[in-house]
Amino acid sequence: MRSQLLVVKVVLDDAEKRQITDSNVKEWLDLLNDVVYEVDDLLDEVSTKVATQKKVTNSLSHLFNRKKIVSISKLEDIVGRLDDILKQKQNLDLKDIPVENNQPWKPQPTSLEDRYDIYGRYEDKETIMKLVLEDSSDGEEVSVIPIVGMGGIGKTTLARSVYNDGKLKQIFDLKAWVCVSDIFDIVKVTKTMIEEIIQKPCKLNDLNTIQLDLLDKLRGKRFLIVLDDVWMEDCDSWSSLTKPFLSGIRGSKVLMTTRNENVAAVVPFHSVKVYHLNKLSNEDCWLVFANHAFPLSRSSGNRGTLEKIGKEIVKKCNGLPLAAQSLGGMLRRKHAIRDWNNVLESDIWELPESQCKIIPALRISYNYLPPHLKRCFVYCSLYPKDYKIQKHELILLWMAEDLVKAPKKGKTLEQVGKEYFDELVSRSFFQSSSHPTSGNCFLMHDLMHDLATFLGGEFYFRADELRKGTKINRKTRHLSFTRFSDPVSDIEIFETVKFSRTFLPIDYKDFPFNNEKAPRVIGSMLKYLRVLSFRDFQSVLALPDSIGELIHLRYLNLSYTGIATLPESLCNLYNLQTLKLYCCSELTKLPGAMQNLVNLRHLEILNTSIKEMPKGMGKLNQMQNLDFYIAGKHIENSINQLRGLPNLHGSFCIQKLENVTQAEEALEARLMDKKHINDLSLEWSVCNNNSTNFQIELDVLSNLQPHQDLKSLSISGYKGTRFPEWMENCSYYYTTILSLHNCNNCSKLPSLGQLLSLRRLHISNMISVKTIDAGFYKKNDCSSVTPFPSLESLYIYNMPCWETWVAFDSEAFLVLKDLYIQNCPKLKGDLPDHLPALQTLAIRNCELLVSSVPGTPTLRTLEISESNKLAFHSFPLLVERIEIEGSPVVESMMEAITNIQPTCLHYLSIKDCSSDISFPGDHLPISLKTLIISGLNKLKFPMQHKHELLESLSVNSSCDSLTSLPLVSFPNLIRLQIINCENMESLSVLGSDSFKSLSSFEIGRCPNFVSFSGEGLSAPNLTRFIVYDCDKLKSLPDQMCTLLPKMEYLSISNCQQLESFPEGGMPPNLRIVEINNCEKLLSGQPWVSKDIFTYLKVWGPCDGINSFPKEGLLPPSLTSLQLFGFSSLETLECKGLLHLTSLREFHIQSCKKLANIVGERLPISLIKLSINRCPLLQKRCHIKDRQIWPKISHVRGINIDGRWIQ
Repeated sequence: MRSQLLVVKVVLDDAEKRQITDSNVKEWLDLLNDVVYEVDDLLDEVSTKVATQKKVTNSLSHLFNRKKIVSISKLEDIVGRLDDILKQKQNLDLKDIPVENNQPWKPQPTSLEDRYDIYGRYEDKETIMKLVLEDSSDGEEVSVIPIVGMGGIGKTTLARSVYNDGKLKQIFDLKAWVCVSDIFDIVKVTKTMIEEIIQKPCKLNDLNTIQLDLLDKLRGKRFLIVLDDVWMEDCDSWSSLTKPFLSGIRGSKVLMTTRNENVAAVVPFHSVKVYHLNKLSNEDCWLVFANHAFPLSRSSGNRGTLEKIGKEIVKKCNGLPLAAQSLGGMLRRKHAIRDWNNVLESDIWELPESQCKIIPALRISYNYLPPHLKRCFVYCSLYPKDYKIQKHELILLWMAEDLVKAPKKGKTLEQVGKEYFDELVSRSFFQSSSHPTSGNCFLMHDLMHDLATFLGGEFYFRADELRKGTKINRKTRHLSFTRFSDPVSDIEIFETVKFSRTFLPIDYKDFPFNNEKAPRVIGSMLKYLRVLSFRDFQSVLALPDSIGELIHLRYLNLSYTGIATLPESLCNLYNLQTLKLYCCSELTKLPGAMQNLVNLRHLEILNTSIKEMPKGMGKLNQMQNLDFYIAGKHIENSINQLRGLPNLHGSFCIQKLENVTQAEEALEARLMDKKHINDLSLEWSVCNNNSTNFQIELDVLSNLQPHQDLKSLSISGYKGTRFPEWMENCSYYYTTILSLHNCNNCSKLPSLGQLLSLRRLHISNMISVKTIDAGFYKKNDCSSVTPFPSLESLYIYNMPCWETWVAFDSEAFLVLKDLYIQNCPKLKGDLPDHLPALQTLAIRNCELLVSSVPGTPTLRTLEISESNKLAFHSFPLLVERIEIEGSPVVESMMEAITNIQPTCLHYLSIKDCSSDISFPGDHLPISLKTLIISGLNKLKFPMQHKHELLESLSVNSSCDSLTSLPLVSFPNLIRLQIINCENMESLSVLGSDSFKSLSSFEIGRCPNFVSFSGEGLSAPNLTRFIVYDCDKLKSLPDQMCTLLPKMEYLSISNCQQLESFPEGGMPPNLRIVEINNCEKLLSGQPWVSKDIFTYLKVWGPCDGINSFPKEGLLPPSLTSLQLFGFSSLETLECKGLLHLTSLREFHIQSCKKLANIVGERLPISLIKLSINRCPLLQKRCHIKDRQIWPKISHVRGINIDGRWIQ
């Protein structure tokens, strides 16, 4: 077999090149790959069972014993098939081509890394920038700028250049970049917009909730949203996607890239003229090519000849920068004229489009990849288009699939995988994602994705291809899916792909179906798996014992599942390299025989409930990443097990250090030798106060000294009375973050000022610290060191005994930007007065502190609450945001504002002052955009002037004299909130035809509020309307249908006198309605304009309602219905639900008396039914009561108290 595989290796390169033009070669290559997969599986099985045999003999008859290893007949069959395939080689005239030893090229990092991508696009960018910046919306808030051009022409690069241009920072309040792709997923696209705005993951999954959240974030903002790679031409999809955009203000723009001009015609906004992006000239295309082909560091004697050939190659790139970039990246490693001529004269350039739909230049670039990179690139076809590929995660998958070669001495598999990845990036097969939320993520251009998909052929299959009518094939070895509605239900698929190595959900959401049986079904049918993921299968609660039979398995991901325990058989997985248990919150322990997983390299256990480590973890000497280790009380799981884990990388935490009772144990952990740990956390349990031997505590921490290249250190719960000397060592040059928490017995902070690179310092819950003195800044023997030369952020929280902060000389804190002091009730005196770079000062709950604001011109944000008083060295004239709370501080600030009248103040929040105060001259600060007033009963609100710039106003428990609020005083108001204003009776809209800017209105707990104006509330851009606890309110604003045309969200709570919606119907764009304890509204007449909104949430208790809903009450347009807390509800009426032909989700919760469902059945369209905390009905559902079950059994997903029963 070995000689056969060597024959395969030398002809493989030629076969891969010819498969595109010769169908016979393609068929031969598929047969060959199929049998090679089988060979590999067989050899892996043999080597695994040999390695795990307790006693290994040299007898081949023992090795191939049918019961113990594998049948000889299977081996003979494979050898025979392989021999037949190789005999056909001669008929196909395949050539022997030795495999090149390509040396990876390592790019030099540069801040201009992406700048060369826009050659030849200067005029294009200027034109687009002009369109983005000018107001061309013809009166509409949002306008669309479509960039149209063929694939690979540079639409995305141009849009990215515009998006990142510094000129836009002052124009747009918010920006978001979203790849839409050819398979339109409105939930994914909308979530991505939110994530771009908030710069962190969005955990919402329901479309209505997501869109409501996006609408709220865009409200009153001028935004720029880039929709990249758009294909959809469906008007309804566009309408649904863009509804939240309506809450933006005039000047908002949507920049769209697409290959199809028809897409621009269906966008439901004003669209400027379509911008057609043309091909690059040969001269500009040459610049792109040259910048990739000729690194600055390389000089060559034949440079002139290569340039001449290169310019001829560029002519064949047809003006496509992606083609020039790809070929340039590939040829930068080729120094011989012969290699460049081979590219120029390649037959692929001459192929007709019918034979090669992939751009020829990309195909050539692929052909010149070394074999190991070819396999790694093709593997990426499992990802959907525009997917953000996580570099580290992909490397782990490559390793699991044995695509990463065994490393040379001194390197790890992960480092080799990183080199592979970086080389694919340097050759333009991957592109770096330029957005902050993406982290270390990369994208594949969709043409590169097409290439990978073509090359993957029958062996790689994405489940989304099923929607296109593509059939899954027996040859499939790698399977991925994103919206595999019920992956366990289609047993035929698993029977077809029983040789599959990969079962990989990508961005999968366990909704709304029961996948509890998935591990048992998949594990029993897919015996050759090397990659298995159940990530996000929330209904998976356990793994079967048969999981241990998957002997090929190298990667297992159980993150975000409901698993509580793991079977001991898991420890039979000899080849397992990666085990992910992230966010398995129910998991309390690991299997006892974890020490058997000798090849385990990555164990993710963050956000689990694991209480202790299993014994013998020190035997896992291949471990690279381990989130934390819990020091145990026994030798088998004590801290000294860490000495067997010398290769730990990244972030690492040691917990329950109170169990370390001897200093020698800590020394045996050998933290000093673990040179690859970047972030270290040392934690003692807060509740443990048994230790009285402070010297041992000090010695333990002394012996846990890490290496000096550490970047971040956190110490929490330490019981000693002082810190070890190594913490004050200025040789920790690379430490940038330091945190000290709950070190209750330490009365003195360590000398940290000489940590030269320290940028962020957190100190909290140090209950014995009374003074921060000169020792905090520097030690006596470090007199030449400037204290805290790099510190930018200082946070000091919850210091109950801290009394004095001794200021140092003016050298300290020269670059400090953010200073936060909170909950230090005994702190007296003043703050350091020389903080020349300070931008944010926040002091909260420091009652004795004189909040003396440093005289610094850089201060932009000031937050002070519950402080003794406020004093200014000089008022910060450029301050933009002020938040103050408590009478003394409010009085001081109002006096300062009166005297200074700041001109840059945009945001002002004033809370809890019982004094009689007022704004200077009965006028708000002229630059103010946001005003929040809370707990200021005696404040007289300024009504005499118009406040032109004010955009957001919140009045809570304030302004007792206010009975009516004249909206005409706030012509540009966007958000209005009125809460707990007992004397408020009405809103006055006299004096203005409409309030064009108002987008959000909320009024609540105003018991005397009677009505809105008789003419109605004319707010054409209002999207969100909330009213609650207004006992006397009998009606909503008149003419809502016409005066509030863009309203999408309506919430009404505890308005007992409200009987009906207004005549004329509901606003035409209303989508979400929430009603809480409004019995008359729920018992009254059918709602007018009832075929509009799609999402309804209804709360009780509504004591008078015992059956619901009344026939015809609810709108037939509903897709989601939720009932909560109806105290008297006994019966669910199917008659009142049957007309809801679009209803897909129905959720019932906390209806304790609900026991019956009467009528024919629930709507046939329903796909998810959830019943929680309804004990009577739940019992009948569990036993499948014959009077209940026939009415709900057609629902595909039925969830009872968090468990799927169907």
